[in-house]
Amino acid sequence: MARAIFKDYSQNQLSCFPADLGSLIAESSPARIVSMVVDKLDVSEVVRTYKFGGASSYHPKMMLKVVFYAYMNNIFSCRRIEKQLKENINYMWLSGMQYPDYHTINNFRSLHLKDTITKLFTQVVLMLCDMGCLSLEESYVDGTKIEARSNKYTFVWKKNIVRNRNKLLEKIKNILTQIDEGIAQDLNYESDDTKGTPVFDKETLLKKIGEINEENLDKSKKKSLEAVEGKASAEAQ
Repeated sequence: MARAIFKDYSQNQLSCFPADLGSLIAESSPARIVSMVVDKLDVSEVVRTYKFGGASSYHPKMMLKVVFYAYMNNIFSCRRIEKQLKENINYMWLSGMQYPDYHTINNFRSLHLKDTITKLFTQVVLMLCDMGCLSLEESYVDGTKIEARSNKYTFVWKKNIVRNRNKLLEKIKNILTQIDEGIAQDLNYESDDTKGTPVFDKETLLKKIGEINEENLDKSKKKSLEAVEGKASAEAQ
């Protein structure tokens, strides 16, 4: 009987990704667009918020790319951004495979972008408009957010179309308010998180798996026994 043929598979191979992670990012990817736009920004005001000397910090342009890309995809929570950095290849590429935790992301947003986020984020949105990468379309939904559609970012709002700069700036203001709410939720979650995340060590996990397998085996044996008993009962009649 012919056997199925499978490709080689190893989770512990030396390299999970190619040497150039960018080769996995499409040329038309919104991540590339955000990266290019942020590279053009003047971040001197952000740089001045850092202290000289001491331990090294993550590069502000890298942090801006990550947080602005997250905001353009409706992710405002620092915890969720941290998760994306570990699970989403677009974020990995933007960060250069660096993994700031949510505390670091929160501090960057709260300390280093406190006075400049409105200005910088507005510049990013307007540059995307000028490049033709931002489409402003009508969509009958509640709330204000940004969605990626067909490699373009779309501002979505209820029964309104942004027809001029002032309305666009108002939408940006609403998004920044959502960002502040996301950070506040992170802080509340941290203060309420007294139990922490349950952690299973390897021995405990193997024991649990063994119990499940044993339970499934018992069920299988029970079914077999019931089948034999049923057959015997039928023959006796």
